[in-house]
Amino acid sequence: MKTVQIIFLLFLTIPFVEIYLLLQIGGIVGIFPTILLVVFTAVLGTWLLRRQGFITWRRFQDNLAKGEIPAYEMIEGPILLVGGVLLLTPGFFTDAIGFACLIPQVRQIFAKYILEKYLIQPQTQSHFQKTTLENNTLEGKCKRED
Repeated sequence: MKTVQIIFLLFLTIPFVEIYLLLQIGGIVGIFPTILLVVFTAVLGTWLLRRQGFITWRRFQDNLAKGEIPAYEMIEGPILLVGGVLLLTPGFFTDAIGFACLIPQVRQIFAKYILEKYLIQPQTQSHFQKTTLENNTLEGKCKRED
């Protein structure tokens, strides 16, 4: 399936899953506890998102200060953003996915998968690449005129 088809399918099925879960949980605990639970998960998610966002931002800055590329942190930022949006969406299914995005270990697994699958291309060892990497120095003379 194409990505657009998958997204379209998700937009169709997720609301039905959310409504089903809201009705089932509302039938068990009642309507007001269900509403309070949805509001509580949104507030808790916002607090956790802010905290995890600051931690990720601090790691980002620390890596830059060390002279390292903050690759994981650059991937974790959008994952946190998606998690925050899902937590603000009313419902239990999206809250579960949103909370999963806020767990640092799960986020690192997602980030590692994205980096290895889509962003880091494997190096092939060929004679052409070795010679071009070794012979990329230009020699010449420079004269500065004021």
